[in-house]
Amino acid sequence: MDARDLVGYGRRPPHPRWPGNARVALQFVLNIEEGAESSVVNGDDRSEAYLHELPGRPPRESERDPSIESLYEYGSRAGVWRILELFRARELPLTAFAVGRALELNPEIGRALAADGHEVAGHGWRWIDYHGMPEDEERRHIRRSVEIIEKLCGRRPVGWYTGRVSLNTRRLVREEGGFLYSSDAYNDDLPYWAPGAPPLLVIPYTLVNNDARYLLPHGFASGEDFFRTLADAFDFLWQEGEQAPKMMSVGLHARISGHPARAMALARFLDYVRGRDAVWICRREDIARHWIAAHPAA
Repeated sequence: MDARDLVGYGRRPPHPRWPGNARVALQFVLNIEEGAESSVVNGDDRSEAYLHELPGRPPRESERDPSIESLYEYGSRAGVWRILELFRARELPLTAFAVGRALELNPEIGRALAADGHEVAGHGWRWIDYHGMPEDEERRHIRRSVEIIEKLCGRRPVGWYTGRVSLNTRRLVREEGGFLYSSDAYNDDLPYWAPGAPPLLVIPYTLVNNDARYLLPHGFASGEDFFRTLADAFDFLWQEGEQAPKMMSVGLHARISGHPARAMALARFLDYVRGRDAVWICRREDIARHWIAAHPAA
């Protein structure tokens, strides 16, 4: 694991020189996880306990939890298609953080993402906590995820985000090779080069501008909360961007923002930012390729 860096760019961040002189590079992530969560169906010893509509519900040991399974299924059955239609109707791109097993169970999602020109990045083979997993097993999971994405989407992923990482994750991503960037970090508003060899570009993600907060204690109570948070973040970065442009990430989940009231909040924000100038709405891959060209590793 890399040493901590508490300094970063400090008071003198580099000017990103975004395309079109954009003040903000705005990037939407759609997490595809449904079906890959913890379940005895997947060979696990308990049901899923994380990021569903019944927070605090204890996992069921050695048996299925039909309610939790059903809450997850909403994302793959209905929510994902509603969100993709919002982006298709507005001709906007996104990056999908796709769990390999989730795509394997519903390959039509992978084909739709590819057909719409979205980026499909790796998000592990399973939607589980990789902390403590044996190194060889995590290595196999990375490889399996790469293979299924390439098979279903027509090209291998160039980005990676495990989420619940182990101490080995970043090293294993480097070892696998073929990635332009990793997003397993939350520590900046700009990409940066992680130390080590070979060079690895980090494009930080967010757990703040993220619909997961609908499901957390003291999180978003309504779509208005989510919209207001996103709009305030965007407005601040847009103002700041006159002198020091930054990147803004937005995290979405099909089983969360795919519900109608929450989808309305997302639609409002999409229309809000489409009406502003000097905004580059892009995929993470686009950010990576731009940064590599404009700010290559030293």
